[in-house]
Amino acid sequence: MTHAELVFTGGTVLTMDSARSRATAVAVTGDRITAVGHAEVRELIGPRTEVVDLAGRALLPGFQDAHIHAVSAGVELGACDLTGTVELAEYLRRIAAYAAEHPRREWITGSGWSMESFPGGLPTRQQLDAIVPDRPVLLSNRDHHGAWANTRALELAGVTADTPDPADGRIEREADGTPSGMLQEGAIHLVDRVVPPITDKDRMAGLLRAQAHLHALGITAWQDAYVSADGGPTDHAAAYFEASENGTLTARVTGAQWWEREQGAEQIPAMILRRKQFRSERFRLDTVKIMQDGIAENYTAAMTVPYKDRHGCCTSNAGLSFVDPIALRDYVTELDALDFQVHFHALGDRAVREALDAVEAALVANGARGNRHHLAHLQVVHADDVARFHRLGAVANLQPLWAAHEAQMDELTLPFMGGDLAERQYMFGDLQRAGATLAAGSDWPVSDASPLAGIHVAVNRRHPGSDKPPLLPEQRLDLMTALAAYTAGSAYVNRRDDTGTLRVGALADLVVLDRDPFEHPLSDIADTEVAQTYVGGARVFG
Repeated sequence: MTHAELVFTGGTVLTMDSARSRATAVAVTGDRITAVGHAEVRELIGPRTEVVDLAGRALLPGFQDAHIHAVSAGVELGACDLTGTVELAEYLRRIAAYAAEHPRREWITGSGWSMESFPGGLPTRQQLDAIVPDRPVLLSNRDHHGAWANTRALELAGVTADTPDPADGRIEREADGTPSGMLQEGAIHLVDRVVPPITDKDRMAGLLRAQAHLHALGITAWQDAYVSADGGPTDHAAAYFEASENGTLTARVTGAQWWEREQGAEQIPAMILRRKQFRSERFRLDTVKIMQDGIAENYTAAMTVPYKDRHGCCTSNAGLSFVDPIALRDYVTELDALDFQVHFHALGDRAVREALDAVEAALVANGARGNRHHLAHLQVVHADDVARFHRLGAVANLQPLWAAHEAQMDELTLPFMGGDLAERQYMFGDLQRAGATLAAGSDWPVSDASPLAGIHVAVNRRHPGSDKPPLLPEQRLDLMTALAAYTAGSAYVNRRDDTGTLRVGALADLVVLDRDPFEHPLSDIADTEVAQTYVGGARVFG
């Protein structure tokens, strides 16, 4: 008999297989699972076997994040961090402290402020000028669809009252047309193009910083939703590839190449070259990210019904389609024929429809090629399109943490929704009942990277400790379905078919929780903690 190298025993094993079966013990040899069962697995314990006594805790497949910005988040952790508060005074204190601590830094950059902290979601340049008047400041908000600039930053970028709004964004302005300091969507690039680029050293440090954080949350694999290899600010491919080659990348990563929306199919040959150039055991670049619309809070998410104004009256603005929807069908058809997976940002129901139309066009032209195209965010899905996910094989990539009442939802989103769109927020339950394949992710650093926090909201439709009512409680997911979205579902969308479930022959990517979440009230899911994380049988956290 060949003894196992590692055996987990004495707890609950949630295999997340199609039957959602349970076991009590798992054996691992090398980087693979060699047994899943009960008392009989103990026969594989030998004198050199490491035995992990679960002591009633739960063992699951490692969590996977299907939509994250890991390197960018890791880099931002080393910049001016405004997360964890919504108080303007605290933002200003942190910015001033960061500037004082980094007197030689040419630009003050960072992220994490929340729109709910400002009237109408709009900060001003004067607020920054009062604390950093002599150096440029550019700070992304927590969803990275807007940025806050001081006067010096606007001056260095040449953004004035005469600067026109870009086609894919908006410069917020004072009464006389002077830029107010708030930049929406594509207008951000008017300023960030003059920010000194991050270095290769910055990227590698950010990657390793992010990886440690994600492993501590039980995450063993992810899809980075914004990767390029073009020398630009999201040129993270080289860092991932280098880390994979030198052994410091312990996670399994799928990179989504960024689709430049002002270009067309002419960018595809370079994507093919990058896919080949940057392929390694732990990292591959075989997905393309197409951002089809913006976000609801700044009225750039593409909706089927126009937004309302602040007086509740209907406007003519129904959001933006960043890529022409007819051209989108041709692009997706070509990418699909080349066996690229397409990862859509589709937040409004019109963007969702346009993305599904493109997937359908590719299916008609190419047949089913198994590329597992997926639509992320899905804040609003039209009733007519819910069943199309199952029919087209399109994966619903959910960011569950957003599906709750909070100030940004209640003050900056729901009052401005036209028609019945306010009653169609994050329709997880409808998608599940219609047979859609569900994956899940965080969009970190836009929101908390914790899968357990996301699962809590997916099940409860409210944030931990919140006294607000559940957001559309009929759209809740049951606990097993939510866990499956973060394990088997995300493994499916990441095309990591030897992960995501605990079965003989699968890679031993595992997470040990401090409890069996099924043995505790659903309201306590977020109290669950990660005790240990393993990738390929090697412990990377705990």
